[in-house]
Amino acid sequence: MATAYNSLEGQTDSTPWITASGTRCREGVIASNFLPLGTKVMIEGFGNQVFTVEDRMNKRYYKKIDIWFRHYNDARKFGIKKIKYHVVKMV
Repeated sequence: MATAYNSLEGQTDSTPWITASGTRCREGVIASNFLPLGTKVMIEGFGNQVFTVEDRMNKRYYKKIDIWFRHYNDARKFGIKKIKYHVVKMV
C-alpha cells in the first residue's frame, strides 16, 4: 500500500522539509518504517525512477510506503493505492 505526502506541518513534524535521515525533501524520496533508510526501490507506475527511503512514517503505519510529492494537488491525486515495488538495493 502506498500513500502520498507533502512538506506540510500537518503531514509531517515541525521540520517539514527535512527527512528523518537529515536530507531535504525532493523528488524520489519515500518514507517507510519497514525498509532501512537508504534502501533504493522502484515503484510500479513510475517508470524507471528509483526512489530512496529517507524518511519515516508514523509508527502506526507498517508495511506501507509514503511517496513525497512537491505539490499538494499531485499528492491528493495519487491518494492511496495498492502498489508493487522492487527493492533495487537494500542497505
